[in-house]
Amino acid sequence: MSRSAQDIAAIMRGLRLVALACGQENISRGRHLWSNSSIRELISANATQAVESLRKSGQQPGEELKQLQQALQETGERGYVVVKGLTSLFEAKVKDSQQEEEQQKQAEERGQEQLQLQKLSPQFGGTSQRLDIDAANLDISSITLKEFEEILSKRNRNRNISLRTPATKTIPMEKEKTPKKPVDSPPPGIISKDAQYVDNVMKMVAGGKSQPEPVPEGASNIAVPELSQVAKQRKVPASRLGRMASFGGLFAGLGIGTLNELTKGALGLGGSTSMREALLSPANAERIVDTLCKVRGAALKIGQILSIQDTSVVSPQLAKAFERVRQAADYMPDWQVERVMNTQLGSDWRKKLQKFEDKPFAAASIGQVHRATLLDGMEVAVKIQYPGVAQSIESDIDNLVGMLKVWDVFPEGFFIDNVVRVAKRELQWEVDYSREAEYTEKFRQMISPYPEYYVPRVIRDLTTSSVLTTELVPGVPLDKCFDLSYDHRAHIASSVLKLCLRELFEIECMQTDPNWSNFLYDAPSRRLMLIDFGSTRFYRHEFIRNYRQVIMSAAQDNRQGVLDMSRQMGFLTGYETKQMEQAHVDAVMILGEIFRYDGEFDFGKQNTTERLAALVPTMVAHRLCPPPEEIYSIHRKLSGIFLLCARLNVRMNCVPFYKDIVLGKFKD
Repeated sequence: MSRSAQDIAAIMRGLRLVALACGQENISRGRHLWSNSSIRELISANATQAVESLRKSGQQPGEELKQLQQALQETGERGYVVVKGLTSLFEAKVKDSQQEEEQQKQAEERGQEQLQLQKLSPQFGGTSQRLDIDAANLDISSITLKEFEEILSKRNRNRNISLRTPATKTIPMEKEKTPKKPVDSPPPGIISKDAQYVDNVMKMVAGGKSQPEPVPEGASNIAVPELSQVAKQRKVPASRLGRMASFGGLFAGLGIGTLNELTKGALGLGGSTSMREALLSPANAERIVDTLCKVRGAALKIGQILSIQDTSVVSPQLAKAFERVRQAADYMPDWQVERVMNTQLGSDWRKKLQKFEDKPFAAASIGQVHRATLLDGMEVAVKIQYPGVAQSIESDIDNLVGMLKVWDVFPEGFFIDNVVRVAKRELQWEVDYSREAEYTEKFRQMISPYPEYYVPRVIRDLTTSSVLTTELVPGVPLDKCFDLSYDHRAHIASSVLKLCLRELFEIECMQTDPNWSNFLYDAPSRRLMLIDFGSTRFYRHEFIRNYRQVIMSAAQDNRQGVLDMSRQMGFLTGYETKQMEQAHVDAVMILGEIFRYDGEFDFGKQNTTERLAALVPTMVAHRLCPPPEEIYSIHRKLSGIFLLCARLNVRMNCVPFYKDIVLGKFKD
């Protein structure tokens, strides 16, 4: 063998040895990775589970097949939710891009229009600097009447618009020296409407009267609240799968939105570096609002409850989002209303009514309210429950709260599980319109001795478990009464506070929903119209007796009495820190101030809310047990009443109410 052949053979042997060594190294490395891999444990666990399943299948084949079917069904549903969520997200992205293109196009058109106005501006003499202002954004207070007349006249080319009245001194406009080319008369548009509006305003200022709009013949004198302007007609997802898909889209959108905010924060582009702040970005808050307004029901109700929590418990961004949810909800399309009514009252339900307005005048978390007229001429309010709401309470709340738990929205001492359990039970009451009809009639009877309150009659023939028909009563929601005269505001505040005390200590039955729209004020009769008794409940006499003792101790400035009774009722375990006990007693004493102060308590200038907010972090951090379940509904109502009195900006002596009702009406 030649020398070169020997060298080649040696090289081949060397390569073989290297390959063997690399193989041994890779095998050793692979064994090490496999021994430490979670996949091995997963496969082992699955193999063990498969063997166990086969063994059980031999013993109980029917049960195992049922579980397998449920697992496959759940897998399919979850897969559908993921796909639906990604599809919804993609559609939203496409829609956003289309809106951006449309806005850019409109901006270009506005730019061209302003350029044309600038070319024409020399024709207007001294006012040329003001004519490039868009009429829609014009600040009338910043220009003279003559300048505004010129702007409107030139925008309408060949029209000479005058905003002057007989009481206004007329100064003739100088005629233009530059001849203009004749142009076609534009159709009357928004400028002509603005001119008419300003003309009416100027007449009113000058002492004249604008012509009132004629009232249609046969129209009712009963005014009803108006639907929110941001509410829109949108189908309520009635099936469990459809509602899951809506939440799936929300979860996917929140995840991508959070990632987007964190990425912008890392790159210094104005995002956020905090996971919590990124989650609660304006874009994500908009997603939460949109989804809750779409699905409505229990999830929307939880959002409304969280909207009145203190910002020490729920972040300000989330509270702001839920506040928007509380103020507006979408309403069902006509065909869905028709389907619900046909199912509940029969296909001939319209024959039982003289008139039915298809568009609702109110929409809430559980249902929407329509105006109608009975055959005998009586006007009624027909409340129609959203389809699928009653059947999805458990899953809706679990979906929403589960998401908030994952993102660590609530502090540990908030005891969100207790809140959820109470909310589920109360929501089960609210979706049962037959129960609400019964409590409406009971409350009407119990409150009848007091003429300042009125509860509408129930129309039993048009009431089912999902449709509630009651007498239509006049009045406006209390949040629309903040600009009334002080006499009316003081009357509203005293009536509401006395009603709350009577509910607790006289009849021991309370309508616990703090929504201000559940109270209507009729100014001519000075009466409170009480509506919506879905969350009404009775309380145990023993609990009310003990709670009354806490209130009396606070009114008597007896801190030890408050502490002892709080332990007896279950507010405290007796093992709390001194800091926690002091914070709890301080909170009760602050709430009892209105019954200790023998004079006019100024609700508008009080700092009760700020002082309670300062105690919340301590109580959340050091609380060892949740409060009694009755407290959730009572304190929710009391918080709403106190905030209402503050917004009404009234001064009121509450001691007579305390002596007359808390001390005088309670029967032990």
